[in-house]
Amino acid sequence: MLIHHQKSSWYIGVGDAEEDQMFYYFIKSESNPKEDPLLVWLTGGPGCSSFSGLVYENGPLAFKVEAYNGSVPSLVSTTYSWTKVANIIYLDQPVGTGFSYSRNPLADILSDTGSAKRVDEFLRKLLDKHPEYFSNPFYVTGNSYSGKVIPAIVQEISNGNYICCKPQINLQGYVLGNPVTDLSVDYNTRIPFAHGMALISDELYESMKRSCGGNYFDVDPLNTECLKLVKDSTRIYEELILASNCDNTSPDCYTYRYSLSEYWANNKSVRRALKVVKGTTGRWDRCNFNVQCNQDIKSSIPYHINNSIKGYRSLILSGDHGMTIPFIATQTWIRSLNYSIIEKWRPWMVLDRVAGYTKTYANKMTFATVKEGGHTLEYKPEESSILFKRWISGQPL
Repeated sequence: MLIHHQKSSWYIGVGDAEEDQMFYYFIKSESNPKEDPLLVWLTGGPGCSSFSGLVYENGPLAFKVEAYNGSVPSLVSTTYSWTKVANIIYLDQPVGTGFSYSRNPLADILSDTGSAKRVDEFLRKLLDKHPEYFSNPFYVTGNSYSGKVIPAIVQEISNGNYICCKPQINLQGYVLGNPVTDLSVDYNTRIPFAHGMALISDELYESMKRSCGGNYFDVDPLNTECLKLVKDSTRIYEELILASNCDNTSPDCYTYRYSLSEYWANNKSVRRALKVVKGTTGRWDRCNFNVQCNQDIKSSIPYHINNSIKGYRSLILSGDHGMTIPFIATQTWIRSLNYSIIEKWRPWMVLDRVAGYTKTYANKMTFATVKEGGHTLEYKPEESSILFKRWISGQPL
């Protein structure tokens, strides 16, 4: 299983009377765990287990894709893991995600800002248990919906470091992949992105620009022409998704690999090995979209500004084929920060081929696209890994 990668998994209680029990996987660096950076990784959703990041994106293990025969699905080593150069905590949050659970399910519904406080508390308690990692450079990392929460977590940790008697976390920065930031920006750019990718025609796009005035997300209900055109464009997108659907019970189908994590995590012997508390989690879902979370951070841009003022480094990645949060959405909000450009737009290379494009700003923020990448790292794990290793070590991309 996971033992040979110096891995542990456990719970840490946070909140009132430690009622929220946060489950995590802790994998040590394969290089120099005593000195290498320490990362916490959060998968999006909200409600997607970070085990998804571990086995599908940037962890040292992946499932062997083969027909399920009722036994525990096989795990194999990967060559592109971020744990080659970093220690990683894969955290299931908020409660109700993965194996994390609440001892008081009737407690107040969690929120984005509440999650930031819970993660900060979790990290301080974890480091109390592992004081040997206090001096390691620390980064908050994750993708998709966690783009809302991670900048708030960075601010929470930073503020907590100034409070008397709290253990100091050696916070250095954060990494985000295709982050949700501000839905009015994120979703509004899907139409120009779809046009740029030749998914909608010039004629439809020009009609939409005229009728919608550039606003395709929160359309005035009286603007019936715009509503109709948005519906037409959505239909094209839905047809594209339908055309890519396949039988996900077949190993030949790309999405079959997601089923393997559910077979694995719902196996009794696996749960015993992970020391999952009996009766706390029913069926494990890779993504539990029934998690109750008040999405009270409407925009994470103010947090990015505050973190920039405090001098934290950041790496923002975008798969340039991902339409969920198009790269032009991320470019738009980064541009709105109005920081000077230190290094102009240029290709970054793997050997002699272009792997994407990058730009660096005066607030220590680096933006990089991953060529032909999608919404998560899983589509280009090797390139994403090379990009991360260069950035975390302070090398030019």
